[in-house]
Amino acid sequence: MCLSLSVRIAEGFLSKEEAVMDLEGVCELASEAGYDAICMRASQVGVHSAPEDLAQAVAILQKFDMPVSMVTGDFATVYNNDEGPNSLRAITPYLDFAEALGAKLIRVALKVAEDIPHAQRAADEAVERGITLVHQCHCLSLFETLDSIEETLKSIDRPNFRLIYEAANLEECGQDYGPEAIRRLAPWIANVYLQNQRLNPEGAVTLETWCRGPVRFDIIPIPEEGGIDYPGIFQGLQAIGYDGAVTVHQSGPEDGSGSAGAVAEASATATYLRGLM
Repeated sequence: MCLSLSVRIAEGFLSKEEAVMDLEGVCELASEAGYDAICMRASQVGVHSAPEDLAQAVAILQKFDMPVSMVTGDFATVYNNDEGPNSLRAITPYLDFAEALGAKLIRVALKVAEDIPHAQRAADEAVERGITLVHQCHCLSLFETLDSIEETLKSIDRPNFRLIYEAANLEECGQDYGPEAIRRLAPWIANVYLQNQRLNPEGAVTLETWCRGPVRFDIIPIPEEGGIDYPGIFQGLQAIGYDGAVTVHQSGPEDGSGSAGAVAEASATATYLRGLM
């Protein structure tokens, strides 16, 4: 498995556009903490970026010899809003962006069944460049429940349209996320997102779901017990022979510790996950 750090570590949970750490800082953090790659998001660089900014990002990645495990090229996909599926209707700039960073995975979004034909056409264009489109297990999308995930992927029916397995969203939607769910989703899993939470009726964060309505929870560090069952997840991943990216998808610490807190949290998380891997 490849341990990847999302540049989300330089974002707040609800502030996904403004980074509190530049790309060089993120790469330095990832390198020192023992990560093998980073996962790129639009808060650092995306399809909206000027050519000179993209070139600078490539130079920074080369300086740190830091591969990019996946790209999310715009903010609409990050926010999973109604504009999220628009990339499927004009995928070429996203393919160009991924190629510039040497990434083989592009995160996309689907909201309604009418998005499926666009996903098929986008995947057909992407396969010509050896790129795979992936969709996260995510509330308020066609990838909210296990049944909907499986049904949608079978409907798209493209070998290069696959899944980002993500336990926290499955838990929010009342779904099993353990070894049996991983076995069920195994044919499509191409990336794994990790973020930790503790469900709590009085929790500080509320997210809407289609299947359960509002769900409240608290964000906790990945190594902290009482949240997602990470030992069980890695047992499930090992059982299916998964050897792709495992991406730390936590936002930056909300305790005001800034970049110092992000460094400490990323390092502790890497140590914990290496033990499970």
